[in-house]
Amino acid sequence: MEAYISSSISVKPLLLSALPAVTGDGARSRRDRHRGVFRPCSATRVFHALSDGFKFQEGLESVKAMLHQNHKNKREVLTTIDNLKRLCVDHYFQDEIDNAVDSCLDLVHSDDLLEATLSLRLAREARYDISADEVLRKFTDHNGDFKLDHCEDIRGLLSLHDISHLNMGESSLYKAKEFSRKNLTSAIRHLNPNLARHVRHSLDHPYHVSLMQYKARYHLSYLQSLPTRNTAMEELAVAEFYLNKLQHQKEMREVERWWMDLGLTREIRTARDQVLKWYMWAMTVVQGFSLSRYRIEITKIISFVYIVDDIFDLVGTQEELSLFSEAIKRWDLAAVGSLPSYMLSCYKALYTVTNEIADVAKKEHGMNPISQLRNAWETLFDGFLLERKWLSSNQVPSPEDYLRNGIITSGVPLIFLHLFFMLGHDLTELDGDNIPRVIYCSATIVRLRDDMGSAKDEMQEGFDGSYKEMYLRENPHGDAEEHMLEMIADEWEELNRECFSRARSSCLSPSFLLASLNLARMTSIIYGYDNEQRLPVLEDYIGMLLL
Repeated sequence: MEAYISSSISVKPLLLSALPAVTGDGARSRRDRHRGVFRPCSATRVFHALSDGFKFQEGLESVKAMLHQNHKNKREVLTTIDNLKRLCVDHYFQDEIDNAVDSCLDLVHSDDLLEATLSLRLAREARYDISADEVLRKFTDHNGDFKLDHCEDIRGLLSLHDISHLNMGESSLYKAKEFSRKNLTSAIRHLNPNLARHVRHSLDHPYHVSLMQYKARYHLSYLQSLPTRNTAMEELAVAEFYLNKLQHQKEMREVERWWMDLGLTREIRTARDQVLKWYMWAMTVVQGFSLSRYRIEITKIISFVYIVDDIFDLVGTQEELSLFSEAIKRWDLAAVGSLPSYMLSCYKALYTVTNEIADVAKKEHGMNPISQLRNAWETLFDGFLLERKWLSSNQVPSPEDYLRNGIITSGVPLIFLHLFFMLGHDLTELDGDNIPRVIYCSATIVRLRDDMGSAKDEMQEGFDGSYKEMYLRENPHGDAEEHMLEMIADEWEELNRECFSRARSSCLSPSFLLASLNLARMTSIIYGYDNEQRLPVLEDYIGMLLL
């Protein structure tokens, strides 16, 4: 895994010596249980290592100076910004990036494919209202097809492929995706090995719909293969990578201690015990050192969604489940004596964590959202009850009814509501009981990807159907997978509109919008099975960012 880190970066060996050892505990049950035993690591040692090998603050100042010095060469400035984004260190330079993107907007009118598409993408990410159809018109013929002149412009094609995934419904970007993919694929065999690897990875893991944290390691390797290098930016990226990894390991240890102390898997033997998997969702969705506590709390909420799902699918009787749902509605520890012991333990833990999150929101932002959070839990339980009813009565819902309820039982609306309030959003930003569109889009993508026959690692004895199954019942000769991929593409376009339109996104924080995007991006990793039903990209991702 360390092959991508250049030996010329002095921080590498120093930080490697400070990394905690990690060991796996093997197959623990019939369930897929990704877990690790983490040994303590001193954060002080890491920062001492940084100060000895690479001075972090000096690295920041060096990159800032570079952004200012290159202001006359707009193409070079935008390329630097692009690299900072791809290396996931752009958050240190947000003011400089905002000013630079604004000063380089005129490049969208360039006759150079790379300059026009790169400036368009960076402007769209900064929420400028610029039409892709207008920008790309000069590169197409009278039929709207891209001119063959651009077939051999590899970097221009890569940039065109990148912007095609930020589509908001523009016809030019549909053709851009097809044109760029076709020509890049055919060009690979003629490229030098380093560029060929870079192009292949870009096609396999397209920009914007893939996780930047995952792609960053590969982009660093590509930059290190170039004849002209920016060592200050590379060193900053490596330092950031190790600091993030150590932060994640620290959080994972805390989550694991909490989960072991909770002891729910001792009481609910058939429940999933996948604490690493649950943390991976939170680690991916909630970005930033300052949001460490929120990642830990969100992991707890995710774990309860999985455990409650297992209780409804595998453990509870109809009578017990009705009592469980009624207890959630009452939200009172003093009125749950009739619950069986395993449900009581789960209820108490769920109740405690949810109230603690409400207390955090009240303490940090001056509002108590407990009423909204308990209502969200009630809605989730109602959704699980409905699935149980369909299963027990052999009732087959329509694909539309199934998906509407499946979005709820994915747990995404509930999880994101907890994050919504922890980030300090106001009740007035919610549209009554309706799920905000940005959450709805991500939740739909999660549900559809999960239902495309890719949830085989769960090995659940219970079965509550899938959208694919419901669709084929109504359309026995239809192509369910193609239909679902089209639905996912539509949701991505709507998600782009929600996140990159200033009019729509102005009331939501950048952290919340990024979380919505990262949730959708995570699906290609968490459900990215190969022909052997393995998850090679997920294994690679875990190894890079955590183990």
